[in-house]
Amino acid sequence: MKRKHTPVPFPRTGRGRKAPSDAVRTRQAEEQRRRVRLMIEITARAGAYRKGLLAAVRRLSADEAAVLADLERNGLQVPQLHDVLCGGHVLVDDRRLYEEWRSAKGSRRRVSSHHRDIDKNLYPDIGMRGQVVREKLHGRTAQGTWVQLEKTPAAFGERKLPSLNDLRHLADYVVYRITRSNVGPWGLSRMTERRPMYLSPALAVPTSLTPPVARSLTRALRRIEEDDDVTAVSQDLAARFPPPDREDLVGELGRALSGRAGRGLFGNSEVWITETPSRSAAAILRESPGPPAVDEWQERGAA
Repeated sequence: MKRKHTPVPFPRTGRGRKAPSDAVRTRQAEEQRRRVRLMIEITARAGAYRKGLLAAVRRLSADEAAVLADLERNGLQVPQLHDVLCGGHVLVDDRRLYEEWRSAKGSRRRVSSHHRDIDKNLYPDIGMRGQVVREKLHGRTAQGTWVQLEKTPAAFGERKLPSLNDLRHLADYVVYRITRSNVGPWGLSRMTERRPMYLSPALAVPTSLTPPVARSLTRALRRIEEDDDVTAVSQDLAARFPPPDREDLVGELGRALSGRAGRGLFGNSEVWITETPSRSAAAILRESPGPPAVDEWQERGAA
């Protein structure tokens, strides 16, 4: 399975940059939505979620996709997406996301108890509902933006009497107090405000290893790869299809390469891809070894 992926660019308008046309924005939004759908479908293969996730993904809105795509641009990997969908509390070292998500369609002010050290009059918490995120809640931190998906939207402060959703939200809070896990749209997450998931663009800065550590790590990786060659498949198949000979195994870890290189988006995720077997490969494997064919001229020479 290929592990290197390049995110679909979704440019932001700014000073000195021409705003894209409506047709371009529509195409970019659809590409972004299709990419996020694929990410969720892949992580659903390896993780356990509440029923209905894949049905909700088919109705994913452009604004919901934009939130998840922004998290990916800040370093979110497919394995971490499981905690996000299950209500994990995420801190992003990017203040601009607060304003960008605040201007999304359907966004509204929300009352929450998260990050009380922030002036809520200046930076109110913002909620947004959707088929996949159910209730996306985000706000400002001292250094960036926080976001969390909730199973049940609450409207405390908007009405005098609590609604049915408010009562359900209180039930989710009871579950949180008992399990010490956030109650998200599609499961429970131990990534709470006290133990959050932290995403930072600065973590993508390339870092070189010292030569002794690099040599030791390279030997370990080669030993693991050699063991995989003889244990993952039959020895006969391993001999027919040898692995590629890579010079820099350490670079594949993504620490010595720039951008989204190395293990990349999928990290160490337990995902797989099923494909129809190749007829040509199947024919080769079915061939039984036998004596080489003898040409007619060789028969005459022997006679």
